[in-house]
Amino acid sequence: MGAKFGPASYLWIVLGCIFAGAVHDYMCGMLSVRHGGAGFPELVGDYLGQRTKKVMLVFSIVLLLLVGTVFVYSPALILGDIAGDGSRGSIMLWVGIIFIYYVVATLLPIDKLIGRVYPLFAVALLFMATALMVCLFVKWPSLPEIWDGLGGWSEQAGLKDQPIFPCLFITIACGAISGFHATQSPLMARCIRNEKMGRPVFYGSMITEGLVALIWAAVSSWFFFDGGAAAVGSDLSAAAPTVVTKVSENWLGLMGGILAILGVVAAPITSGDTAFRSARLIIADFLHLEQRVIGKRLAVAIPLFAGSALLLWYNIADANGFNTIWRYFGWSNQTLAVFMLWTATVYLCRRRSSAHYLMTLLPALLMTSVCVTFILIDKTGFRLPQTWAPWIGLATFAVALALFVLWRRRVAPSQRIDSE
Repeated sequence: MGAKFGPASYLWIVLGCIFAGAVHDYMCGMLSVRHGGAGFPELVGDYLGQRTKKVMLVFSIVLLLLVGTVFVYSPALILGDIAGDGSRGSIMLWVGIIFIYYVVATLLPIDKLIGRVYPLFAVALLFMATALMVCLFVKWPSLPEIWDGLGGWSEQAGLKDQPIFPCLFITIACGAISGFHATQSPLMARCIRNEKMGRPVFYGSMITEGLVALIWAAVSSWFFFDGGAAAVGSDLSAAAPTVVTKVSENWLGLMGGILAILGVVAAPITSGDTAFRSARLIIADFLHLEQRVIGKRLAVAIPLFAGSALLLWYNIADANGFNTIWRYFGWSNQTLAVFMLWTATVYLCRRRSSAHYLMTLLPALLMTSVCVTFILIDKTGFRLPQTWAPWIGLATFAVALALFVLWRRRVAPSQRIDSE
């Protein structure tokens, strides 16, 4: 849905992915490697303090719960269309199937289920991205360009009351920067053999995700701004799963469309199962609950899935439920990225070669401004006038920078560590 903001989405995906998201993922993964596979909460506690760690733990669990819930319903909508008649009954059947899969994947060891199905999901995802990219070159649709202007596109696409700043930076997350990745990078850090693998595993994977996001941004721009909605028999109010289904079937035919759709379905499903698994492990680590016995896994997992079931019920029962949950998910996701970026900044500052801290400080300041501004002006937050957004953002940026400079002068020198 971020494509509704027009060409600005291209800029955010490219610049955000290279200078924020990939840096975020790399720093989180490598910090975990250098701390013996430590999880995200432990890293935050080491560098931002135990109080900040407790706040971050709440954000982490809330985010992971929202990720799991959101990524039950959205793939169920797609699968209900291609493997059923699109009726409510068909969708609910797939909701049940996906939910059961999440329960099993959360409880079983990672190599028993997740490790076996992920290669298949990866193939489907890469096929989808490649096929749609080829179609873009073959069809060569007329897409909005940067020189056509960055503002005013969202209103044309039916997106009201969502200014580019900060809403674009919240809406497009996984393709640019995502705090959710901070909960997953330590899982990969425990699997890599040496630090040389960090660049392709952490930085490279995020760049790949950015390429996939850029392809879908271009495809969605055709749908919203070049008559694509009418061409596939839909309209501008279509939800994201509908856009995916209609465009894939129209461009790639029935079988190609099914494979492409499965690739799109793979992304949320693989996020959902690892979200619940990460939430279980984070809670267990915090409460010091050993997880080798299935009964102790259930003791943590049952409350998690009960909470998710309640959110899922609200998602389905309320006409605006999905949009509301998605906004809170987007905000909490980017807020978690703020925690990681500041953690990395403190780490780099405490090294003697401290000039490198700028590469995490700048995205940390940007995302802090984005998250504070969004929760203050959005209708799910404090509902301040949207015209205040630029000034709130600038003020937040300035205050955060001033506090950082003050900390660096007074505290950082006493906390410096030798370069590793």
